[in-house]
Amino acid sequence: MKRRDFIGTAAVSSIGLTAYPNNFFKEETKKFELKNNINHSVCEWCFNDIPLEQFLQTLNELGIKNIDLVGPKDWPLLHKYNINCSMCNGAELSLTEGWNDPKNHPELIKRYSEMIPKVSENGFKNLICFSGNRRGMSDTDGLANCILGLKQIMPLAEKHGVVIQMELFNQRDHYDYMCDNSAWGIALCKGLGSENFKLLFDIYHMQIQEGDIIKSIRDHHHYFGHYHTAGVPGRNEIDETQELYYPAIMKAILETGFTGVVAQEFICKYEDKINSLKTAFKVCDV
Repeated sequence: MKRRDFIGTAAVSSIGLTAYPNNFFKEETKKFELKNNINHSVCEWCFNDIPLEQFLQTLNELGIKNIDLVGPKDWPLLHKYNINCSMCNGAELSLTEGWNDPKNHPELIKRYSEMIPKVSENGFKNLICFSGNRRGMSDTDGLANCILGLKQIMPLAEKHGVVIQMELFNQRDHYDYMCDNSAWGIALCKGLGSENFKLLFDIYHMQIQEGDIIKSIRDHHHYFGHYHTAGVPGRNEIDETQELYYPAIMKAILETGFTGVVAQEFICKYEDKINSLKTAFKVCDV
C-alpha cells in the first residue's frame, strides 16, 4: 500500500470523529450507567452558567455523588441533594498569594483554622490550598516557608481528619506559580511528613509542565490525594481531539489502589455541556 494512498484513506475514515462528543451518547440518555471503579466528580466552576441547584439535580440523575470547589455558603444545597464536596475551598487567599510568603501566614493560619472544623462538621474531607507565586523567591526558600506555615495547621487537620491538598499548576496558564512540578510538591509533602497533606495532581497542568503522566502516577501516587482532568491542548473535552489518552491514565490510577476522587475540570467547547460531561465520565469509567 502506497503511503499517499494510506494517508488519503485514513483521512476519509476519520471524517465524523469530531462529532463524537456531542452525539456518542445521544441514544444513551435514558440508560447512562457507570461502573464507578473511579470515584467521579466535577468542578463546579466549569459549569457555573448552570444554576447550582439544577446542576446538582443533574448530577443526581447521572448517579454522580461528588462535586469539587464549592465553598461553605453552598454546602447546605449539597446536603439537600446528598452530594459530597470532594474538594472544598474558601480558606485560601488566592492562587497567587499563598503559603510560600511568610507575610500571608497569619491570615492563612486564621482562615484554615476556622475552615478545617467546618469541613469536618459537614462530613467533607479535602480542603484546597496554593503555594502562591515566586516573585523572585527561590524555590528552596519558598519550600521552607510553606513547611513553616503549613505545620501550624497540620495538627488541626489531623485532629479533624481533613486532608489539605496543594494544587499543581503549569507555568503557561499560571506564570510564576511556585508549586509547578511534582518534585517540588513531593518535597513539600516529605517536609511536612503528614498523611493529611497531599498534592492535587492536575493531569492537564502536569501534561503541559512535565509530561510522563502515567509514570508520575505510578512512581509517586502516594503523594497524590486527588486528580483533575482536562484535554490538552485547549483545556477542553477529553475526547479524540486531544493528546491525552484518559482510559490508560485512569487504569494507571486504579492500579495504584487509589480510592479518592477524579474530578472533571474542562472548559466545554460544545453546546451540549451535559452531554460533554457524560462523555468525560464514560471515557474515565474504566
